[in-house]
Amino acid sequence: MIPFSVLDLSPIVAGNTASQALQNTLDLARHAEELGYNRYWLAEHHNMPGIASAATSVVIGYVAGGTQTIRVGSGGIMLPNHSPLVIAEQFGTLESLYPGRIDLGLGRAPGSDQATARALRRDATGPDTFPQDVIELQRYFQPDDSGQFVQAIPGSGLDIPIWILGSSLFGAQLAALLGLPYAFASHFAPAQLMRALQVYRSQFKPSAQLQEPYAMVAVNVIAADTDQEAERLFTSVQQQFLHIRRGKARQMQPPVDDIQALWPDYELAGIESVLSCSAVGSAGTVQRGLASFLDQTQADELIITAPIFDHEARKHSLTLTAQVRQALADTSLQGVVH
Repeated sequence: MIPFSVLDLSPIVAGNTASQALQNTLDLARHAEELGYNRYWLAEHHNMPGIASAATSVVIGYVAGGTQTIRVGSGGIMLPNHSPLVIAEQFGTLESLYPGRIDLGLGRAPGSDQATARALRRDATGPDTFPQDVIELQRYFQPDDSGQFVQAIPGSGLDIPIWILGSSLFGAQLAALLGLPYAFASHFAPAQLMRALQVYRSQFKPSAQLQEPYAMVAVNVIAADTDQEAERLFTSVQQQFLHIRRGKARQMQPPVDDIQALWPDYELAGIESVLSCSAVGSAGTVQRGLASFLDQTQADELIITAPIFDHEARKHSLTLTAQVRQALADTSLQGVVH
C-alpha cells in the first residue's frame, strides 16, 4: 500500500484568524494520524495573508507535541532564508523532543517575494548557494567531530532525514547527486514533473541516508460526497491562485457556484494548467484520478494537499482520500492475485 501523506499551509480563511488556522492544523493532523497517513508536513511562506505556517519550525513542534505517531516535518524550509546552523539547531531540538518523527524538507525558493526575502535575511545570497548550504547542514548532523569547531547542539549525531524539494530539474539533479529523497511540487508547478522524476531516478547516487531513489509527488485532492460538491469546494483554491497571479494575495475565500464569472477565459486556462495535478470529485472520481496519476509517475509516496475553505469539509476530504488509498491497495492486490 503506497504511503499517503499530508501537506498543510495552515490556511487562514476569510473572516478568521491565524490562531484558529493553527488550531485547525493540529486538529487536521490528529485526524490524519487516526486515518493512517504517513507524515504531516508544513510549508514555509511569508507575507501571505492566507497562510499561517510562516514560522514553520514552531508549527512543527506544535503539531508533533499534539500527536503521537505520525511523522511531522517541513515541506519545506526555504533554506536561502536561513543560516544552515540555525536550521540544524531548530531541527536538532525538534528531533530531541520528538525522536524518530521529524523530517527536514528543504527548498531553494524564498517562499515569498524578493523584498520579503531581504527582510527575512538581510545578507541573503539567494538560491545560488543552496547546494553548499545543504551540504553544510548535513555536516551539522554528523557525529561529533573534534575537528569541527562550530557544532549544532542539539543536532550533532542525530538521524534527521533530509529531503530535497523542487519544481524544476535543479532539485532533481541535486537530490540525485546527494543521494537524498526527492519531493516534487506538482500541486502548483506540474510542468516539469515527468522530466524531473526521470532525471532524479536516472542520475541517483546511493548515500548513507538512501540506497535507492525515493520520490514523493504532491497532488491536490478535493474529495466530497459528489463530484458537484467537490468541484465547488475546489473553487476556493482556484480563487487563491487567481488573486496571487493578480498580485492581490488574500485570505482563502469561500467557494462559489460559478467560478467562470470571476475571470476571463485566458486567466482560467492559466490556473487550470497550474492546478492540473489535482483529483477533484467523489471517492470514485478521485480513485480513478489518483490511479492514473500513480501509474503515470510511479511515485513511491503521494503527499496530499487539500486546500478547502470549510474545516470539516477538509477533514471529510482526508477521510474519503484514506478510503481511496485502501481501495487502490485492494485493486492492486487483486491484480497480483489474478
